[in-house]
Amino acid sequence: AYWPPLQSLAGFVVGHAGLYQALAMFAVAYFIIGMTVLSVCAIATNGALDAGGAYYMISRALGPEFGGSIGIMFFLANVCGSALYVLGLVEAVVDSFGIPPGQEAGTGVHVLPQSYWYELLYGTVLLALCLLVCLVGASIYAKATFLIFLIVAVVLGTILVSFFATRPLKVPIRLPNGNGTETDNGFFTGFSLNTLRDNLHGEYRVDYTTGQMMSFSSVFAVMFNGCTGIMAGSNMSGDLKRPSYSIPRGTISAVLFTYLVYNLLAFLMCATCNRILLQKDYGFLRDISIFPPLVTVGIYAATLSAAMSNLIGASRILYALARDDLFGRALALAKKTSASGNPVMAVILSWLVVQIVLFSGKLNTIASVVTTFFLLVYATVNLACLALEWASAPNFRPTFRYFTWHTCLLGIAGCCVMMFLISPVSASASLGFLLLLLLALHYLSPSSTWGYISQALIFHQVRKYLLMLDVRKDHVKFWRPQMLLMVQNPRGSARLIDFVNDLKKSGLYVLGHVELQDLDMLPSDPLQPQQDSWLSLVDKLNVKAFVSLTLAPSVRHGVRQLLFTSGLGGMRPNTLVLGFYDDEAPQDGLARHPAFTSAREEIPLGFPPLRAPTSPKLLSAREYVGIVADALKMLRNVLLARQLESLDKAWELRRAASPPPTIHVWPVNLLRPDSARYADTCSLFLLQMACVLNMARAWRRARLRLFLCVEAGTMPHAQEEKLRQLLKDLRIQAQIQLVPWDAITRLHWQTCQGPPGGPAEEEEDEEGVVNFPTNTTQVSDEYVCAANKLVLEQSPAPAVRFLYLPRPPADTSLYPLYLHQLELLTRGLGPTVLVHGVSAVTSTQL
Repeated sequence: AYWPPLQSLAGFVVGHAGLYQALAMFAVAYFIIGMTVLSVCAIATNGALDAGGAYYMISRALGPEFGGSIGIMFFLANVCGSALYVLGLVEAVVDSFGIPPGQEAGTGVHVLPQSYWYELLYGTVLLALCLLVCLVGASIYAKATFLIFLIVAVVLGTILVSFFATRPLKVPIRLPNGNGTETDNGFFTGFSLNTLRDNLHGEYRVDYTTGQMMSFSSVFAVMFNGCTGIMAGSNMSGDLKRPSYSIPRGTISAVLFTYLVYNLLAFLMCATCNRILLQKDYGFLRDISIFPPLVTVGIYAATLSAAMSNLIGASRILYALARDDLFGRALALAKKTSASGNPVMAVILSWLVVQIVLFSGKLNTIASVVTTFFLLVYATVNLACLALEWASAPNFRPTFRYFTWHTCLLGIAGCCVMMFLISPVSASASLGFLLLLLLALHYLSPSSTWGYISQALIFHQVRKYLLMLDVRKDHVKFWRPQMLLMVQNPRGSARLIDFVNDLKKSGLYVLGHVELQDLDMLPSDPLQPQQDSWLSLVDKLNVKAFVSLTLAPSVRHGVRQLLFTSGLGGMRPNTLVLGFYDDEAPQDGLARHPAFTSAREEIPLGFPPLRAPTSPKLLSAREYVGIVADALKMLRNVLLARQLESLDKAWELRRAASPPPTIHVWPVNLLRPDSARYADTCSLFLLQMACVLNMARAWRRARLRLFLCVEAGTMPHAQEEKLRQLLKDLRIQAQIQLVPWDAITRLHWQTCQGPPGGPAEEEEDEEGVVNFPTNTTQVSDEYVCAANKLVLEQSPAPAVRFLYLPRPPADTSLYPLYLHQLELLTRGLGPTVLVHGVSAVTSTQL
């Protein structure tokens, strides 16, 4: 029984709610609609508008997920709305021409049989008429609606005159009662202060057409459905010649006109009709009209126009959804159009869905759901405009300026509040349905080229917070590693990239790459085509990293550029990570990586083949050590990763639970046993990096083993207790293992010119801790090999080892010897990370 508000929406509302609450309902409804119209006008005047109306606006502003899900809900709302209007028209026709209940044959004009199937037949015929008009095209629809507008305007004028011209009269009311009818009397009193006073307050009763008790929320739901036609113009956006011009003017005019008419009618009805007439005869306007047939024609015309408006609006939304390919083949049929561009298949499919809905007969049970769908769409339109306004994008400059972010927020709040006031169940179900559609489209729909408002909002917020991130307020308590990993070719570095991702501990992670070319000799920037391949690599490896590419005449110059320029504000790399410089043939890790095992993946082809073992390297040993020296001069921590491509993290962490995998930590400078300390800055940084790795989710099962190198006569237990207290203060859980290395250090002293504390050490002390040119030459290969064997003999074999990385010598001629000693020290150790830290990173304070 949806036709009462269509015949006399104001009378239905006033009869149950009274004048005060009716005016409040109209104010709330049109406040929500008004805020939404301002947002619609702003979006509609910000660029070319295509078919789809609100769907098109939302999808182009909020992206395909929001647009597609709201588009489906808007389509369903229009479909159900069309069915509601058709059934309302059927009941209006049956009320005027139907055989009264309890009679077998009609008399006079009451000749139409009444039953479920007959009413379905009448609805099907009326819907077919709407279908024919919509199939012809938007032009005939526009002409038909203009004719209907003229008819409704004449009828409205007749009704307004009737309130003044009609004398007081008694209106007999026939109400269904079981298989028969009962009669009551309503009164048109003319303008009466007593009648107005009686109708000021609400008096909710049972709706005689449904037998349901009315309430504020149920009356508002029905009333709001009668106000949703204001979006009809925007739904026709693809058929308008100048939508950016027509939609704001037409929509605002419609809102103002209907709001004034509803309020005027509500006042006139309250002042002239008693409560019984308003509540028990929704067609009373015919009875009091000076020309009753004209009112009937106007009601039929308005209802038919509303049904056509919803049907053609649903078809345009469906056509827009199909054309955007958000649902793939499911909506492929709806793309087909006639020679004139009319989406005939979308119209037919929409008609079929409306026809299916007609089978449900009485639709009061879903009226609240339809209203909730419309409110949700309006809220999302406001959200789209709010997001565009907050993003502050230079290209958002609508010619319609009578809106602010405050109006958008008020519209969203009003829609959400009224959704739950009308029906909490319907609102919750609608939001759940919207969430399901969002998730489905997020994972199933193809990427779009519309632009994502989320990116603009993220940029706006990130810029704001980066400005707030003050490096002068940094404190060691909140230090975190911010990595710059230099990658020559991702094919040979997939596992290293993944490993450093575990080491970053929610810090900045940048993948750096140096292309050895001269821009002066090139027609364009060669890095731009590579950017997409690198970003796709980051996505496929599922690492949280940025990409920074640069051109330079040498690798060393390129790394310097990246160390100086990578990052922004307070987010800059503080740690440089390099692969190890050795003669091992590179292995293609991408070819074996699970993310690239599918035959469909083409992303690895975006990178060049790996260097052949016999091919020359891009940088020399001297240049490689120079990069390490440069980073330390720039106060960057340095990590050298060797054989990380042999680290099968998944296997290491899945192997037998007892014993769990281990991480070996050697916080002593093995290449300088004459100054071995466990509490210097570098040792503490090494401990911190091992602890950070152990804190990563994938490495939590691993156990830290800390090796304490001791000599006879040096009170090893005291050293162990001191180290244990240090670990306790730093909240690091690790097993300490004492390792005698008298035999190893003896080899070192044999090559020195004197015993500990002799001239060699004094010379080093004069040079200071930073540079020690003599130490590199004093360490023999025999000693380094013995140190390597000592590390290798500690069982069980760990998943990864952390070793102390000494500073490069000040004398650049010793760079090759320095690298040779590092190679001997780490030879055959498996996955190993050499670490040198230059900044304090640990804290024992709260």
